[in-house]
Amino acid sequence: MGYSLSRLTLESDHFDPGNAAVHGVGNGQTPNKPLHNLEHEVAQLTKLRSAPNVRLTQIGPRRRDLPVSTVRMLAGREGNYSGRGGRFSSADRCHVLSRYLPVNGPWFVDRRSSRAYVSQFSADGSLFIAGFQDGHIKIYNVDREWKVQKNIHVQSMRWTVTDTSLSPDQCYLVYASMSPIVHMVDVGSSEVESRANITEIHEGLDFSSGDDGGYSFGIFSIKFSTDGHELVAGSSDDSIYVYDLEANKLSLRIPAHSSDVNTVCFSDESGHLIYSGSDDTLCKVWDRRCFNTTRKPAGVLTGHLEGIAFIDSKGDGRYFISNGKDQTIKLWDIRKMSSSPARTPGLRSSEWDYRWMDYPPQAKDMKHPSDQSVATYRGHSVLRTLIRCYFSPAYSTGQKYIYTGSHNCCVYIYDLVTGAQVATLKYHKAPVRDCSWHPYYPMLVSSSWDGTVAKWEFPGSGEAPASLYY
Repeated sequence: MGYSLSRLTLESDHFDPGNAAVHGVGNGQTPNKPLHNLEHEVAQLTKLRSAPNVRLTQIGPRRRDLPVSTVRMLAGREGNYSGRGGRFSSADRCHVLSRYLPVNGPWFVDRRSSRAYVSQFSADGSLFIAGFQDGHIKIYNVDREWKVQKNIHVQSMRWTVTDTSLSPDQCYLVYASMSPIVHMVDVGSSEVESRANITEIHEGLDFSSGDDGGYSFGIFSIKFSTDGHELVAGSSDDSIYVYDLEANKLSLRIPAHSSDVNTVCFSDESGHLIYSGSDDTLCKVWDRRCFNTTRKPAGVLTGHLEGIAFIDSKGDGRYFISNGKDQTIKLWDIRKMSSSPARTPGLRSSEWDYRWMDYPPQAKDMKHPSDQSVATYRGHSVLRTLIRCYFSPAYSTGQKYIYTGSHNCCVYIYDLVTGAQVATLKYHKAPVRDCSWHPYYPMLVSSSWDGTVAKWEFPGSGEAPASLYY
């Protein structure tokens, strides 16, 4: 995606949509076709964070309907047109880097004879974590040519590794499965082969509340708080759990939904707000500052017609996206939430089950009559497993894209504001459950049920031109 640096000219404003890795997909859509024109505060904020300085747009003639070319931006920087002493602002940087999408490749990271369920870069991009159904979690050192830094042999796993989370200081990793026991591993230890109670300790954190009557539940989602002092988890007993790591005990259980809580996360660095999504089709917002008087949600967001597979927060305490089993991603503004859910109409057969059935064709274009979402994104598919979606990195793109895995073996990248599919990465032979965009470089890693973890890049050499990063 973007230019080949060897053939840039000052007069060129051409925006090349790339190579054979970029394709249109189903539902009659074509590449780069807008789904909507988002007129909302989030659209304006996105443009502010990824638009160049106005003075840099005035260097010579250009087509106003196309982005300012990279070479024009570099020329303006060298000439100090923006008055910043020959430096890019963060918005200038995002304008340049967001054009270089990680669509070239892929290159192998790893392959196992087992489904890959979770995969994520660390916050600084130096580590990459991948979890497999055969009970292995691998931590790769990205800066050392993806050498395996630790191979964790999961303890007491049930069904699969459902989620992992790396502590903010990157010292500890927690992993969960269909069990109330979450295990914690020392990432920085010298042991490469991490076998529980053999080579090192996998500390068990018991999320059982003690009043569950012996019922054994599973954990679908787990996340560290920004300060690293707490864990939040969503479970198969319809509840949200918060674990206090300093006190080493469960501090909170919320009977949150009427069905499985598939996904939870903290909304921002404060840790006060928690977002949750459930098979009851609802997204809920929980404000822990109000829990002295009530355990009710601060608000409910209605709009999905089927269960929620995953939630990702924008990190600002206001916006988040959710992947739904109704085959859509929705963008939410929590200021639009209500105190109680609107009734979900019976728009499909109650016998439909995403685990083994295709989505009913007649339901694909249906919309909830009380939809509170800001925007809806379509094209990918959410079937068989809890497929994950994310905002693109703030540093390099200004979060102007959202991206997701898909049951049809692809990774989809959408423009946040227009809803257009700007890239579709085709390679895998089975559902892509998780994917992760490097926080600083144009690199994306996808993990699939075909057992392959693959790396996509621009331009494909592993590094972007150094001059773009300051």
